[in-house]
Amino acid sequence: MELLHNAVRAYAWGSRTAIAELLGREVPAPHPEAELWMGAHPGDPSRVLRPDGERSLLDLLVEDPVGQLGARGADRWGSRLPFLLKVLAADEPLSLQAHPSAEQAARGFAAEEAAGLPMDSSVRNYKDPSAKPELVCALTEFHALAGFRAPDRTVALLRSLEAPDFAPYTELLAAQPDESGLRALFTTLITLPQTALDALLPQVLDACVLHVKAHGDFDLECRTVLELGEAYPGDAGVLAALLLNRLVLRPGEAIYLPAGNLHAYLHGTGVEILANSDNVLRCGLTPKHVDVPELMRVLDFACGDMPVQTGERTAPGLWTYRTPSPEFELSRLELDAGAQLRVDHSGPQILLVAQGRARLANSSGATLLVERGHSVWLPASDPAVVVTADEPTRLFRATAGTD
Repeated sequence: MELLHNAVRAYAWGSRTAIAELLGREVPAPHPEAELWMGAHPGDPSRVLRPDGERSLLDLLVEDPVGQLGARGADRWGSRLPFLLKVLAADEPLSLQAHPSAEQAARGFAAEEAAGLPMDSSVRNYKDPSAKPELVCALTEFHALAGFRAPDRTVALLRSLEAPDFAPYTELLAAQPDESGLRALFTTLITLPQTALDALLPQVLDACVLHVKAHGDFDLECRTVLELGEAYPGDAGVLAALLLNRLVLRPGEAIYLPAGNLHAYLHGTGVEILANSDNVLRCGLTPKHVDVPELMRVLDFACGDMPVQTGERTAPGLWTYRTPSPEFELSRLELDAGAQLRVDHSGPQILLVAQGRARLANSSGATLLVERGHSVWLPASDPAVVVTADEPTRLFRATAGTD
């Protein structure tokens, strides 16, 4: 078990306080800090802290995949850590996006490679042949758009808006309130000519203002559209947001985002775990490349309430967030002062202390004090670890899936 030195990614939508505070640095930070990366992503791998200096976790995996990942992990993933753990801190909305399945990613990557599209091209969709499912667990109140709302509820929302020019679009879904109707309406909205969009959006935004003033049933949804309209004027993603579930996660609550799920994180701090991939297909709320035809091949129009997890209690003080993803599994440890929990594992793990302070010890006699904001690498070859909380402590445990 070894401490990690992790990269902080600076994006414009990030927070100047959340990650700096977590790491015990000066607040506010000099620039927005969006993500803290823990893992072996080639773009910014963590560094393992050793008495003789730092070593890239990426290099350690290449040198000893069986020792680091275990025989089963090395057989399946080679020398690649299949997951990436992040702390994500959003002060502004991220782009509206979806991720491909493994089959879609492999096909798209092969097609772009065959076309000779440079890896750093601004119009490249597929940076690797891998799926990118993800799960986000709230550390603070966390706001998101995720998954298509049930069509009858969306029709009710759209009909509550006094925007006469939008009525034909509303009735398009009302006439076919199912997945096919959602696909038809979404496709229509996301492909509107800019001149039509520029005429329609102000009317929808004005209708949202009136709805909020009247304390209508869809107050939060309308406030969100107004915020997005101000941040991204003239963007079709503002209209698309009307079709999605608007979620507010409390600390400890999580959502799993499988392939094809259209989503956007809006505000808050959370722990995110995802497959170690860079494949993102965007459809709005961004100045970056948008490929609507490719997005439409990936999107899943299954609709209804987005499932929110609180974790399954799998041991005293341990909650696990179940997903079908073979690349990752996330667990949350909640320990009172003096409480202990044995952490067994057959594969690689990363432990992150999100609150409090913990002492780690294993049967080999090794011990490690881990402060808030710090994380630990546990290779598969290490013995099981006993975690002892010095004070009320919350940790997150990332490892590969158990399928």
